[in-house]
Amino acid sequence: MFPRVSIIILNWNGWRDTIECLESLYRINYNNYDIILLDNNSQDGSIEKIKEYCNGEIEVNSKFFKYSKDNKPINVFEIDEEDVEKGYFKNKEKYEELPSNRRLILIKNKDNYGFAGGNNIGIRFVLNVLNSKYTCLLNNDTVVDRDYLVELVKVAEGDENIGIVGSKIYYYDYNGRDDVIWALGGGGVDVRLGKTWHYMENRGNYDAIECEYITGCSMLIRREVLYRLKGFDERFFCYYEDTDLSVRCRELEYKLLCATKSILWHKVSASSGGEESPVSIYYGTRNRIYFVKKHNNSFFNYLIFLIWFLGYKHIRRVVYFVVLKKNVYLLKYFYMGIWDGVVGRYYKKDW
Repeated sequence: MFPRVSIIILNWNGWRDTIECLESLYRINYNNYDIILLDNNSQDGSIEKIKEYCNGEIEVNSKFFKYSKDNKPINVFEIDEEDVEKGYFKNKEKYEELPSNRRLILIKNKDNYGFAGGNNIGIRFVLNVLNSKYTCLLNNDTVVDRDYLVELVKVAEGDENIGIVGSKIYYYDYNGRDDVIWALGGGGVDVRLGKTWHYMENRGNYDAIECEYITGCSMLIRREVLYRLKGFDERFFCYYEDTDLSVRCRELEYKLLCATKSILWHKVSASSGGEESPVSIYYGTRNRIYFVKKHNNSFFNYLIFLIWFLGYKHIRRVVYFVVLKKNVYLLKYFYMGIWDGVVGRYYKKDW
């Protein structure tokens, strides 16, 4: 018996990545899932293009699979943001009659709410309407293996004290290779410094390894855990929201595991423009400060962090941006992130 899993995917101006992700999901070896696609008010015609894909009008080219029209058209059930908040799903009976690989729920958000806010809308819909045992959060710039979901659920079902399960994540393209690991589920966390690092090697032949945090690229979350956590902290907008969720999950004494046989390929920072983009620099800096402030009960520890961050970390950033990258302009976003993090200006940044 396959427990019901609702897969949430967030799109923002990235329909090409999204339809490749969708096509890989509709080929998985699992027969009891929902796909909830949320669009964060895209301005690139994403909704229309995704509908064309569902109608079989756009073929998906991928090095990981061969496109098939066998499951087209895919029935699209459009839901407005207001209906989500009311817990209203007009055509639910018709939706439930269709097989998992012939249906898609499309939720249109009024604004770009970031990774945290956008996914939270989908989470509320799952909790209030679909009653799934698990919710799976998946980045749109990924391609999944056929056993991706089977292996996630297998690990989660093994122990009720498991709160979140992650996957083995490979780079989509690492200098022409697709066998280089980006992360095993997630990795470790130093709450005092807001430092995170990926686990890269599975030492031993284990189906699951324990992590200190699970990356938001792929997270399978148990229903009762998600209900207690109430989704992401929307102050993060994007970056560190997954680390914060993981830390709060562990505080509830749930375990975080990586299912090493659940595999996907990730394009890495596609939505933000890359790890050295202004978006990544600003939110990564601001949210690191907020994360440390939130999870350190001692003001003294927070003060020590700020001294370290404004000293050692600051010098390293100046050297990196000015000397190595020869782009002093990027320092602007680093300083903006520091200021807003310290004074407490969160949510979406409008430049």
